[in-house]
Amino acid sequence: MSYRLGVDVGGTFTDLLLFDEQSGAFWRHKTPSTPHDSSEGILIGVQAICANAGITPADVEIFLHGTTVATNAVLEGKGARVGLIVTEGYRQVMQIARSFVPGGLAGWIVWPKPTPLAALEDTVEIKGRMSAQGSEIRPTDDADIRAALEKLKGQGIEALTVSLMNAYLNGAHEKRVAELAAEILPDVPISLSHIVLPEMQEYERTLTTVANAAVRPVVGRYVRNLRSRLRDAGMAGKLALLRSDGGLMSSEKSEEHPVSLLMSGPAGGVTGAIWVGKNAGIKNILTLDVGGTSTDVALIENLEARRVRTTEVGHLSVRASALDVKTVGAGGGSIAYVPELTGALRVGPQSAGAVPGPVAYGKGGELPTVTDANVVLGYLPEALLGGTFKLDREGAKKAVQTIADALGIDLYAAARGIIDIVNENMFGALRMISVQQGYDPRDFALMGFGGAGPLHVNAVARLMGSWPAISPVSPGVLCALGDATTRMRTETARSFSRLASQTTLEELGGILDEMAAQIGDELVAEGVAKDDVTITFEVDVRYAGQAFEVPMSVTRDDLHTHGIEWLTGRFDEEHHRLFTFNMDSEHEIVNLRAVAMGKALDLPAAKLAEGNGDPSAAKLRDHELWMDGAMVPAIIYDRSKLLAGDVIPGPAIVIEMDSTTLIEADCTGTVDSVGNILITLKTGN
Repeated sequence: MSYRLGVDVGGTFTDLLLFDEQSGAFWRHKTPSTPHDSSEGILIGVQAICANAGITPADVEIFLHGTTVATNAVLEGKGARVGLIVTEGYRQVMQIARSFVPGGLAGWIVWPKPTPLAALEDTVEIKGRMSAQGSEIRPTDDADIRAALEKLKGQGIEALTVSLMNAYLNGAHEKRVAELAAEILPDVPISLSHIVLPEMQEYERTLTTVANAAVRPVVGRYVRNLRSRLRDAGMAGKLALLRSDGGLMSSEKSEEHPVSLLMSGPAGGVTGAIWVGKNAGIKNILTLDVGGTSTDVALIENLEARRVRTTEVGHLSVRASALDVKTVGAGGGSIAYVPELTGALRVGPQSAGAVPGPVAYGKGGELPTVTDANVVLGYLPEALLGGTFKLDREGAKKAVQTIADALGIDLYAAARGIIDIVNENMFGALRMISVQQGYDPRDFALMGFGGAGPLHVNAVARLMGSWPAISPVSPGVLCALGDATTRMRTETARSFSRLASQTTLEELGGILDEMAAQIGDELVAEGVAKDDVTITFEVDVRYAGQAFEVPMSVTRDDLHTHGIEWLTGRFDEEHHRLFTFNMDSEHEIVNLRAVAMGKALDLPAAKLAEGNGDPSAAKLRDHELWMDGAMVPAIIYDRSKLLAGDVIPGPAIVIEMDSTTLIEADCTGTVDSVGNILITLKTGN
């Protein structure tokens, strides 16, 4: 038997999903997160889920993990103190930054720049210089390097970054600094720019390498601690972490390259949604991952998630591949309030989080939240998690009444107002990844997951015109499912910077082959069988003179068969789709990337028993909820008793261990062959 265990640590809960690769059977578990040391919550969950499945941790072959450790270190400013070594004359590279000011025309006359991750006093210059072609103009001086390293050692740096001019073409000088640093600063992790990001544009290269260095000690401590605790619990299998781009990396690699983990958390949900879509026969999906604090949205076209070349966390924007996920501060714990100045209802981004949580949780929360509004309206029944979790409806009513009083309206109208606003916030984020990128949301289904996604997915699908609204099996632990079903991935990049008209297919192909060999070997070193490695390429193209390039996915065969004109023609098509115009300028090939992936797991979804379309056997009780301005009768169903083909007329509520699905009055939910609930408008609406 071979088991895979996916673990996703969120702000409120740690979700676990154990998968039996042979039978497709899975077990799921939720346990409260332990923010002071997340490995504690993980271990409690591991012991519990293994006991449920009747196995021991030793039976788990692969432990897969999505983590927000790197993200939180950046957001909370808790990264390590980074020392930075640069080429003579470039000491202010981090302070000057990119001269791009956010906001419209003259919208931000004064823009306070975010504090750089490497302070000016911790930045030192050294002699030596490479040319723009990668040949040595001036050599380095060992005595000079030693003096720089001794200075940084005296200042107590915790991580070191070396980013020298044109090192992406020739990393010899950076390697020499690393050799001497290993001797002078033996316990300090070193990040070299030509390894972390071998691309031109010295600011982006430096920033990404500094960000990597800043989170290395934090991530390294976390990974080592987790690994040793799992080993002590008897788990001898492989430990892999989810990258921002939806692939996996070994825990050892993640210690060296943690900048690839900055969007690890949300990536799990997107990879899980792709797995669900594949089994449900739905190719185009918008995802709505609603947690306690925030909502993450992404776009999946043809079962491929959109990727971007930059990862953005707070004010930090680094060059590392990531799934194109947008986040808004709208979740179950988002707090509703009425500012005295405007007298208009606002929801979030402040959140009640895990502690004290919404008032309805009875853990000492006092401020009204989205969850409380859902409880008041009857969308969240009082008994959850199979009756083990009781909600305080009276407390929630009292809290939401404060909003009703401030607005001078009745309790239910105030609660519905809170829900409408939070749905609009989610709608706004979804428009950013669909309409603003040239996609029509009516061509996509909307999948809601995370603890609160299925409560909101019906209403948000109506705003988007995206049908069906999907509530997947186990929506609360879908991120852990994504962690469990994804595959190993690594990539490398090279700057090319040549006009397409001056590039030969042989030259381009030669470089791509060289890169493919390098990263194929990397995956083999991480334990992937050579025959299981597949390699794809990305080529960044732009019109000469433009500042923004568009990444194009290509295979070696495509290029070989169709040539460079085919590539530039495809770029013209994509440019027109994104920006509605093309230019007469020449095409420039800017960067090349090779991506190596391990074998895709063909994990089946367990089929549900066929029903006769009547869900009454799953009925728990009659219920009342507030919809369209009045209290209306509804039915509560137990999801575990629903059968394939069951048709649930709205208004209805479907409850399960880790989530609650709301089907609105003019909609119908149909259970598909693998257990997803597909919600559509009733015919005639």
